[in-house]
Amino acid sequence: MRLVLDGTGLTCARVHEVARARPVPGTAAARVEVGTAERARIAWLTAGSLTGPVYGRTTGVGANKNVMVESGGLDLLRSHAGGAGPPVSPERARAMLLVRANQVLAGGSGADPGVAYALADALNRGFTPPVRTYGAIGTGDLTALATTALCLLGEVAWRAPEGEAGPPPRYAVAEALAFISSGAATLGDAALGCHRLRALLHAGIDVAARSFAAVAASAEPLAPAVQAARPHPGQAVVAARVRELLPGLAGDAVRPEPAAYGLTAPATGRVQDPYGYRAFPQVHGAALDALGAAARAVEVDMNAATENPLIAEGRAWHNGNFHSAPIALALDAARAAVVQAASLSVTRLATLMEPGYTGLLPFLADEPGRSGLMILEYVAQDALAELRHLAAPVTTGSATMSHGVEDHAGFATQAARRALAAVEPLEIVLACELVAAARAIRLRAPRQEDELTRGLDPATGDRVLDADIEAARALIGEAAGRFSG
Repeated sequence: MRLVLDGTGLTCARVHEVARARPVPGTAAARVEVGTAERARIAWLTAGSLTGPVYGRTTGVGANKNVMVESGGLDLLRSHAGGAGPPVSPERARAMLLVRANQVLAGGSGADPGVAYALADALNRGFTPPVRTYGAIGTGDLTALATTALCLLGEVAWRAPEGEAGPPPRYAVAEALAFISSGAATLGDAALGCHRLRALLHAGIDVAARSFAAVAASAEPLAPAVQAARPHPGQAVVAARVRELLPGLAGDAVRPEPAAYGLTAPATGRVQDPYGYRAFPQVHGAALDALGAAARAVEVDMNAATENPLIAEGRAWHNGNFHSAPIALALDAARAAVVQAASLSVTRLATLMEPGYTGLLPFLADEPGRSGLMILEYVAQDALAELRHLAAPVTTGSATMSHGVEDHAGFATQAARRALAAVEPLEIVLACELVAAARAIRLRAPRQEDELTRGLDPATGDRVLDADIEAARALIGEAAGRFSG
């Protein structure tokens, strides 16, 4: 994988690729290169020739904005590097380094463009700064970036990859605020969360299609005429994908004779199915649209000059481009939409437990009175409850700091962190549905297999289901991995 940064084309998908790459010392397995740095160079040269008060360069910061200083570079970095909590994962740190390097190249920070080369070097060699979890509220990732700057200066040790024998990346960060005035860590988390949640939602369409097949749900709600009548983009994508999959999944599957188990035959030709099927394109499609909107908002900021002051047109512009309201609002909406999609997955799981929909024994057991897959509902409901908790909006809060000078906050940092945390419970919800749908299909047509279910254990006796859930998560992860964004 080779990525050339130029300050204009960074996407959530590329952040995901670089963040998850595991550089091997001495190789270029995940090569990040710096392209044109002309805009950054112009801003840097301009910043060096500015006269008069410039926030953070000739003045203090925050409530000290009116205090003139000769040089606060190193002191500013040392005083702002105090985060708390456990270090973030190397993946998240790599995402931050990538975003900040790209932002520097976008121009406007006044930072030496050589910093972008140093960050690319760290990425290529697998070095990450020991950034801690807590220390930002959506007005700039000051603690994370100050720690990174001190790593570049050699005052704080990088986290080095195993087997790396060369010297750590070094660079003299001349202008402290020009480097740390950014939400790069928040945007890195947001990019990872948006990409991974979108990928899981796309995989979730394939999972739901198996449930459609398992209960012989009506395809009428998926019809092109229905979608054309209400042309939301995500809705159309979802309906088209299920329409594409259903013929192959249905195959020649025949319901077993319910009377053999003392069951009531399921209704055939149902006029309307439950919402988990009938409204699936509308709900799941809305979630895709919300995640798409969030990804676009994140990508704007990853390729923008969100600097204060902004160095442009030969002067310093003091401004509020750093404020994260657009990101926080988009991520709040996206997480709420994910809950909607996951809740429908849980309702489909419930129908898969019902003989009236499957024509099989309760809970897809292999003998009457056994528990079968009953416990999957508890697991899925637990994961769904976690998703609801993570979907609580952050944009209803605020904060006042630094003697009242900084009197509002967007909390996009918390919104991004929660988006990343939502990946695991969403995957678990979908895995529970897949395990049940796969068993139902197998019971109806024992020889029928497909790409998303063939790795699951075909045994139907009561047993510990941990391995089944984990296998389903792996299969869903593989399907999500094919999503290119």
